[in-house]
Amino acid sequence: MMKELVIEKTVKTPYVNFDSNTGILKITGRSIPENPEEFYNELFDWVKKYFDKPQKETNLEIQLEYINSGSSKFILEFFQLIQNFHLQDKKCQINWYYEEDDEAVFELGKHYQTLINVPFKLIETY
Repeated sequence: MMKELVIEKTVKTPYVNFDSNTGILKITGRSIPENPEEFYNELFDWVKKYFDKPQKETNLEIQLEYINSGSSKFILEFFQLIQNFHLQDKKCQINWYYEEDDEAVFELGKHYQTLINVPFKLIETY
């Protein structure tokens, strides 16, 4: 059994909790790391291992209050990685949470939704 990946949030990086037992992969908070490649590569490595023996369904729960352009590129790469597994008949769903008055995060979610061939829900929070 794989160990879950937990990264505590900082002022610049989001909280990450990827649980191989439940198939729920959560990213919440702010994503403005100095070195987004270094931060996101750890997530990519875990996900690649996870999909060797994934759960029947994998749910990504993404709730970011702020994302800089460096991070948004890596989040897109992350979604493309998930899409690759989804296209190999591994069931995946992306839930993108945004606050009701947060146009920027909503628009970014809509943008990703048009680029990614994975069930993608935009979910408003209050």
